[in-house]
Amino acid sequence: MDNDQLPTANEPAKAPAPPPLTAQRLQELQQQWLKEIAEALSLDEVAKLRVRLLGRSGALRDISAAVGRADPVERRELGRAFNETRNSLESALSAREAALAAAPAAAGKPAGFDFSLPGRQARRGRLHPLTQTVEAIKDILIRLGFEVAFGPEVERDYYNFEALNIPKDHPARDALDTFFLHDDVLLRSQTSTVQIRVMEKRRPPIRIIAPGRVYRPDTVDATHGYLFHQIEGLAVDESVTMADLKYVLHEFARGLYGPEVRTRFRPHFFPFTEPSVEMDVSCFACGGQGCPICKRGGWIEILGAGMVDPNVFQCVGYDSERYTGFAFGMGVERIAMLKYGIDDMRLFLENDLRFLRQF
Repeated sequence: MDNDQLPTANEPAKAPAPPPLTAQRLQELQQQWLKEIAEALSLDEVAKLRVRLLGRSGALRDISAAVGRADPVERRELGRAFNETRNSLESALSAREAALAAAPAAAGKPAGFDFSLPGRQARRGRLHPLTQTVEAIKDILIRLGFEVAFGPEVERDYYNFEALNIPKDHPARDALDTFFLHDDVLLRSQTSTVQIRVMEKRRPPIRIIAPGRVYRPDTVDATHGYLFHQIEGLAVDESVTMADLKYVLHEFARGLYGPEVRTRFRPHFFPFTEPSVEMDVSCFACGGQGCPICKRGGWIEILGAGMVDPNVFQCVGYDSERYTGFAFGMGVERIAMLKYGIDDMRLFLENDLRFLRQF
């Protein structure tokens, strides 16, 4: 070989010339491109293939130019093959776009993925059964004209005992029955404290309910705990009578347990009400016929109530000759246990999802 034909050190070797364009070569390229289109996994990939093959600077533009430079004898056959390739690619791209658009969730997924498999159901949160019970009780009493009031859980002895007409020697004041924090500061043992605070700030008429947590150092078992929930109610106005109390509590029981429920009142004693009663409802499980839930008696005790003692009005500066009122209180855990057939109140605080998902 002549030395003049060898590339110099500064002159790069030329790339090999592409094979000449023939109808067979064009058919091979067509099959290769159709395979790429069929394997596209997303609309984005299809769009990129369309630009690479059919765009202004795409592969078919270069082939079209090559067809124009071909020998006139071969140009007719090449032109026919070129048109067939272009039409085939356009049809394949459109079909692949339609298939991916019809199943958008499939776009971008690996081949072989079974899109007919059921999806994973997302678990929805729900209210705790105690919260559901509190909301149900509040809804009934709000419809009866009561409003919701709140008070502190850390209280003074005055609000928890003295203002509620609970004498100094009452067993409830014992350290074994109350969480004392310091001197006369304690964790409230009843939500009746809210009644005193509301009456100190407002004049009658008053109709409030006070839901909240209360604390007592009880031994924890299936029916007792050191933390539980109460809802207290109070109504004060001129000429309020025991008949008003019985009407409100009867309507409350109907709203909670259904229109067929029956109620009865039994004499009892509470320091801050006089007279005092306990209210029973006919067993909602057996209709009063007797079953394990009502201990074969046909009745279930659900709350205590009574007319506000005049000594309580004296502590808040109300004229007991002019105003009268009634009060009632119930344990939320007891209401929920009876409503849902739960036999151990400790379940409410254990956060066992198997238990909570039943409500």
